[in-house]
Amino acid sequence: MGLWAAGLPSLNDRLDLGFARLGGILLLISGGALASMLVAGSLVDRWSSRRVCWFAGPFSALVLLGPALAPSYEALVVLAIVFGIGLGVTEVSMNAHSVEVERRYGRPIISAFHGTWSLGGAAGGGLTALVLQAGLDAQWLLIVAALVVPFLYVPAARLLLPDQPGHASPEPGARKGAGLKWGLIAMLGLAAFAGHLSEGAAIDWAALHARTVLETDPAMAPLAYTVFSVAMTTVRLLGDPIRARLGSVRTIQFAGLFATVGYVLILLSPAVGEPLQVVCAWTGWALAGVGLATVVPVLFSAVGAVGDRVGRALAMVTAFGYSGLLLGPAVLGYVAEASSLPVALVIPTVLAAVVALTGAPAIRSLLTISGAEDRQEGIVARGPEPEPARD
Repeated sequence: MGLWAAGLPSLNDRLDLGFARLGGILLLISGGALASMLVAGSLVDRWSSRRVCWFAGPFSALVLLGPALAPSYEALVVLAIVFGIGLGVTEVSMNAHSVEVERRYGRPIISAFHGTWSLGGAAGGGLTALVLQAGLDAQWLLIVAALVVPFLYVPAARLLLPDQPGHASPEPGARKGAGLKWGLIAMLGLAAFAGHLSEGAAIDWAALHARTVLETDPAMAPLAYTVFSVAMTTVRLLGDPIRARLGSVRTIQFAGLFATVGYVLILLSPAVGEPLQVVCAWTGWALAGVGLATVVPVLFSAVGAVGDRVGRALAMVTAFGYSGLLLGPAVLGYVAEASSLPVALVIPTVLAAVVALTGAPAIRSLLTISGAEDRQEGIVARGPEPEPARD
């Protein structure tokens, strides 16, 4: 994903797409991913996340050959959808496996997985920059990646958890299907949608806010997003012990609170005096990154705590979140065009509060109904039981 995103300017130049057609291609990729996510949930429940990961990972890398080799915009339209399908199946299967890993591991670990995903994106961008600096073509980097990365999945896939006997059987104490009612899934999905839209607002508009609203130097403007990204990645890598201590419910409450306060500081930054307005905005983006970093790991972990067939539920929550990431930039753009960017940023400010207002009660109900509350909230604090003394 990092190589693909970093290679977009080269793809745009090679096929002379322009912003409108490039935006359409990105929309088609997201649409293919959303459609495949809904199917992937059923595949995971039927075949297990391990088996789906085995073919979804290499497939999602191999289909990168399509956009990399596309000879025209018309061909790229079709190949982009296929690429999106590969990404969607991989997204659901690897996240479903991560909740199973956490459940068997006995303490929070999902946040670190999302942190390493962020590091992978940064590595892909850095590698693309090195290739371009060396005077090479980014198209060839995408082709090599599409052919090499599938083989990198093989040693990782061999380490995936084996399927449990009777894959669908819940953990002791959990009532089958009790935590997967559609009302709870909708609330979790709304929290995921709100969190992803707030994250997408930072990704696409942080630098533009610094440049157009705060009128910072062009070289300084991108640092607004950098502050957000570094804060998010750091908390994702280090956030599991925090969730272990606070529990899922309080963690998502604090996540919504930090993100809301962060966006409020961003909205207030133009009114602060000239020397401090950039500092105020950067502090806001950092707090938003800290808060939004834990939203997805906490929600996925709550779904996984049910210990039942969670593929469909996880796919629905993932699709809700992905649609927020997809729709957010466009909605904010239209609102900003009709009024102003600060007015548009009121939307993620409100949705950051929605994360806590809908996520916390949904997770509390889900954990209580599934009988997973003790396992989810207390296992780390108690630690493993000591082995009995041997004679």
